[in-house]
Amino acid sequence: MSPASTPLAAMATPTVDASSRRLVGLIGAGIQRSLTPAMHETEAAEHGLRLHYQLIDLDRAGVGLEALPTLIAAAKWMGFAGLNITYPCKQAVLAQLDELSEEARAMGAVNTVVFRDGRAIGHNTDGSGWRWGFERALPGADLSCVVLVGAGGAGSAIAHALLRMEAASLRIVDTDPVRARALAAALNRVYPGGRAVAEPDAARALSGACGLVHATPTGMSKLPGLPLPGALLHPGLWVAEIVYFPFETELLRVARALGCRTVDGGTMAVGQAIGAFRLFTGFDAEPARVAAHFVRLIGAAI
Repeated sequence: MSPASTPLAAMATPTVDASSRRLVGLIGAGIQRSLTPAMHETEAAEHGLRLHYQLIDLDRAGVGLEALPTLIAAAKWMGFAGLNITYPCKQAVLAQLDELSEEARAMGAVNTVVFRDGRAIGHNTDGSGWRWGFERALPGADLSCVVLVGAGGAGSAIAHALLRMEAASLRIVDTDPVRARALAAALNRVYPGGRAVAEPDAARALSGACGLVHATPTGMSKLPGLPLPGALLHPGLWVAEIVYFPFETELLRVARALGCRTVDGGTMAVGQAIGAFRLFTGFDAEPARVAAHFVRLIGAAI
């Protein structure tokens, strides 16, 4: 049985009325190993809900971002309660939505869409989810100078979270320098002190830094490798990852071998799921229970 699915029969209750049913999904590329479906379905059962979580994999369907208008419209017509949105769609999906939450508008990225009264409303639980996991894994971490690798949808959300956490300096590195500069400029319009700066050179960015956040797909099973040279890491650096398949990415392996304190990508996966669950169902997920379920799932998948 795939770790990303839970038999609906196991979740069914003797009597289930229409108000206790939810249909949700995830749009992204290469998402077959995602643990998000199982987290949502299992937590829903704890609340007496029957929830089915459908993977909508662009890679498997052989389509790209051009399919987003059709997919969003189809989900709305089919009665989906909502959708999670992941790489590479978090920014491209904005044009397909009727409304954005304040959080999503500020971040310029959406990871959760809720359908309500015929409208598609975009939200973002990535920033709050990343912060939830990071603060539990590294309480009191030094935020005097943080390097963020990746200025896409996830990177934007994490950048906002870091500045809200009072990071004194945020250096943004991206393979697209224009995108890095645009994110830094957008952040400095929202947060005081001009604390965000685009840095085209990773070595220069990491000089004197206390922490590194990796927010690109590099390291995923289908995109193995390091997002930057391992020689740039040092024991005084904490390293936070957002990728969780594989659970120990090459970046985490190298960082741990050097003695760096690390945060795995599972912490963000759990944190963002807790926020999305509330948006989809109106119920508050139990964080400890969702986290424990994720640990069981990842253990079975390794």
